[in-house]
Amino acid sequence: MKILVADGNLVPHRDRFEALAPPGSDIRWLTDGVPDAELREAQVYVGSRFTADMAHTAAKLQLIHVAGAGTDRIELSALRPDTIVANTFHHENSIAEYVVSAAAMLRRGFLAQDRALRRGIWATSVYDPAIAQPTALGDARIGFVGFGHIGACSWSLLRAFGCTAAAVTGSGRVAPDSGLLWAGDTGQLDRLMQESDVVVVSAPLTPQTTGMIGTEQLAALGPDGILINVGRGPLVQEQALYDALFGRVIAGAAIDVWYRYPNGDTSCAPSELPFDRLDNLLMTPHSSGVTSATFAGRAGDVAANIVRLQRGDPLRNVVHGPAR
Repeated sequence: MKILVADGNLVPHRDRFEALAPPGSDIRWLTDGVPDAELREAQVYVGSRFTADMAHTAAKLQLIHVAGAGTDRIELSALRPDTIVANTFHHENSIAEYVVSAAAMLRRGFLAQDRALRRGIWATSVYDPAIAQPTALGDARIGFVGFGHIGACSWSLLRAFGCTAAAVTGSGRVAPDSGLLWAGDTGQLDRLMQESDVVVVSAPLTPQTTGMIGTEQLAALGPDGILINVGRGPLVQEQALYDALFGRVIAGAAIDVWYRYPNGDTSCAPSELPFDRLDNLLMTPHSSGVTSATFAGRAGDVAANIVRLQRGDPLRNVVHGPAR
C-alpha cells in the first residue's frame, strides 16, 4: 500500500506512524509538495488539503485522512463516491488547558498586569487602592456554547476549581451526569450569556451557527465578562467582537480562531480590524490544540484507520464516502 503523508505536523511522530502502519507499506513523506507521479499510484493520502485537480490525478486513491478535525479544505464534491474521507481529534485535552489558563489569566487580570508592569505600573490593589481585588476563578459561572469533547474536557478541569456551569447545544441535550446547572438549545443563548462570567465557544460552524454571537449577546455578557473562542472565528461576529472589546462592553477575550488565515506561504493579519491594538485581548494563532500529545494521538489514529482499510474493516471517524 502506497501512503503519502503531506502533513508536516506528523513529522515529529514519524517513527510512531511508521511502526503502526500496515507492514510493508510504501510511505512517502511529502511535506514540501505532492508530485502528480506520486498521487497517481497512491492508495492513501494524509493531509488537510486536497483539490479537484489532485482528485483527478489520484485515480487509485481509496482514503484521504485529515490529521485533525476540519475537512473544509478537502474538495469533497470532486471525489469519487468510493473515496473515503476520515478525520481525527485528540485536541480536546490540550484545548481544555488553554481554556483554563486563558480564563484564569483574563479573570484575574494577569494579562493587563503584565502589560502595565512593562510600563513600570504596578496595577494591583496592593499598590493602587483604586483597583478592586479580583475574584478567584473558582467563583466563576462558566457558559459553554457547544458541549462536545472540547466543552466536556474544559468543564472537567474548571469544575475542579469550584466553578459552576451551564451550556447551550444544537440539540439542547447533554449527558445526564454532566454536573451542569442546566442545558438548553441555542434558543437559550441570550440567557446563557447574561448568566455567565466566562463564555467558552466551541460549537461547530454551520450556516445556523455562523454569527450566532453578536452585539446583543456580547452586551448580555457584560463589562465583567470574558469570552474564549476555540471553535471557529465566524461563530462570533467580527465587528461586534472588536467593538465590544474596544468599548469595554466586555472585560476581555481570548481568541484562538480567526477570520483570515495564511494561504500557503503568504502570511496575513487575522482580521481586517485592528485587534492587535486592543489591550484586553489574548491573541493566539489557532494554537490551543497544538501539543505533541495531540499529534501523537492523531498519528496513531490515522495509522490505525489505514490498517482497517487494508483489512477491509469499518473505518472510524468517516466524514465522507462509505464507512466499509
